[in-house]
This record gives sequence, structure tokens and C-alpha cells, in this order.
Amino acid sequence: MALFFRPFIRQSTISLSTTLALAASSLALAHGPTPSPEFRKAKLERKAAVDPAAISAEAPFLGENEVAMNKMMADMEVTPTGDVDRDFVAMMVPHHQGAIDMALAELRYGHNEQLRRIAQEIIVTQQQEIPAMRLAVGEPLPPSVASPTQPTPPPAGAVSETPMSHGAMNMSHDAMAHDSMSQPSK
Repeated sequence: MALFFRPFIRQSTISLSTTLALAASSLALAHGPTPSPEFRKAKLERKAAVDPAAISAEAPFLGENEVAMNKMMADMEVTPTGDVDRDFVAMMVPHHQGAIDMALAELRYGHNEQLRRIAQEIIVTQQQEIPAMRLAVGEPLPPSVASPTQPTPPPAGAVSETPMSHGAMNMSHDAMAHDSMSQPSK
């Protein structure tokens, strides 16, 4: 009987070791340093070898996304308080704000109407979830501000090739609710 268990134990040990090694590698990669802007620029330039004009036209969008991502990642680093719920909210609020900022960049520079609609929905839902999370842990809400119905204009010198239509940015709440009811849940 002991002979039967040796291969099983050896196989289990190898499987467990492999799993732990993969988990450790994934964790190290997840917490490793963020690539420098120079690294990302070099990577984009390699991709741009096929069409440098496309990357050049996308530079304002990529720049805004990089700013949003860097701010989000920095703001998500919180010191644990011992209260899981508060720590969750402290990390999720900047995460949601980062999603809003990236969605605004899509609205500013994107051309695909389906993605622009999704970006609008991201803005609405994330803006609703931020105060809901804060209320859930008893935090006071900041003063109300208007929802961004249009993204801020691009930085000087950046030109969006597709101007946003007035109707696309001012969807009614009822239209969004109707649309979300007609689609299956994710």
C-alpha cells in the first residue's frame, strides 16, 4: 500500500510546487515596478514601425490614460486601517475615478460609437458607486458636482478627429435604463 502512495505524493508535491511557483511569479509581476514612460514609448515606437502616424495621432489619448493610470495606482496605495470595509472603499474610489478618467479620454478621442456608449455608461455607473461606497462606511459625501456630460477639451495642440455629437453626450437617464434592461446581465 505504501508503494501506491509514493507516486501520488510525488505527483502532488510537484503539482503544489508548480502552483506555488506560478503564484509567486504572478505576485512578483503584479507588484513589480511599473514600466517607465521611456519603456512604454519605446514599445509604442516598435509598434509604430508599421504606421507611425497612427501612434502620433493617438499620443494625446495615451498621455491622458497614462496620467489617469499613474494617479489611480498611486491613490490606491493605502495604509491598512484594520477595517476591511474602509480599506476596500479607500482603494476602490480611486479605482473608479481612474475608470471615469479613462472613459472621458475615450469620449474625447475615440471613434467607435459602441465603445463611446460603453464609456458613457462607465462614467455614470462609477459616479453612482463612489458615493454609495462612501455612504456604506459612514463617510460624509463631498459637495455635489455636475456629472461630466462632455469631456474637457483636449490639451492645446491636440485635435480630436471626430467631434462629439451633442446628442451622444446628453443621453437621458430613462434611455440608459431602458437600454440596460434590454441587455442581458454581465
